[in-house]
Amino acid sequence: MTAPLVLGIESSCDETGVGLVRGHELLADALASSVDEHARFGGVVPEVASRAHLQAMVPAVQRALDKAEVTLRQVDAIAVTAGPGLAGALLVGVSAAKAYALALGKPLYGVNHLAAHISVDQLEHGPLPMPSIALLVSGGHSSLLEVRSLTGDITSLGATIDDAAGEAYDKVARLLGLPFPGGPPIDAAAREGNPEAMAFPRAKYRDGTFDFSFSGLKTAVARWVEARQAAGEPVPVADVAASFQEAVADVLTRKAVRACTARGIDHLVISGGVAANSRLRALAAERCEAAGITLRVPRPGLCTDNGAMVAALGSDLVAAGVAPSAPDFPADSGLPVTEVLARVLA
Repeated sequence: MTAPLVLGIESSCDETGVGLVRGHELLADALASSVDEHARFGGVVPEVASRAHLQAMVPAVQRALDKAEVTLRQVDAIAVTAGPGLAGALLVGVSAAKAYALALGKPLYGVNHLAAHISVDQLEHGPLPMPSIALLVSGGHSSLLEVRSLTGDITSLGATIDDAAGEAYDKVARLLGLPFPGGPPIDAAAREGNPEAMAFPRAKYRDGTFDFSFSGLKTAVARWVEARQAAGEPVPVADVAASFQEAVADVLTRKAVRACTARGIDHLVISGGVAANSRLRALAAERCEAAGITLRVPRPGLCTDNGAMVAALGSDLVAAGVAPSAPDFPADSGLPVTEVLARVLA
């Protein structure tokens, strides 16, 4: 029997993503980014993002359909990011998805953006063994999760108490005069630097929790750079980038491996935009191999926000026979990761 065809819509931040998935097969992934419109502000401007989604939504849906060589009427179900994210941006995606679902008479699933980041790995590596530990690292989130079912059994083990890892990357990039978003340029600069040049702090490194903190690291980098500039000395951008990146990767991977060991789970999946970082991927692979843990990380193009991840989670929900969301489910900017699906039909 052919698996249902699921259309996924993502609009939680500055990327309009539309994906088409059948089972765990990715048929199409269309993306429209407004990152260039935000770059001059050094961060995402919610109103600009919302207007960009309005302009990009229908063309992105059509590009995905054309690439997959299917029509809207062939779609069996629709999934959309209901939260968390920017309220206005979420509303654009949710409204579009509701319109498509109503017009086509198809079931609609309002899904959790964070759970979708985990589910997308299955499009590349097949079904995720259960249970697994998930390290979710992005611009707004740094979390460790115990996943026993992607369709509704996710437990938070720890999260950032201040800045997320991705936020720290953006802020440090600005300090170093590197472009926004900060992840790729810092990663590139770090390849030419010495990761041991500066002993930047590793907050909550051995505190016994699975929580993270990157605000102090960001401040330490800022003070180091400012002191260098005040003395009239050049800032070694590559060394600062490498030392900062090493501190982030060290803390993230150490806590992720420790979570696996503590919970007796031998599978770790790393997802979210920061999962595209080369040093994080390399250090995680090294430490997981030493600890006998199987590591799964999606290819970089599936780490950042995309429609494929939403369609993938929607496909999981359909396959599990989960009831769709109620037609009046809201866009929820603070939707907790433990709530995989927005309000369901009674």
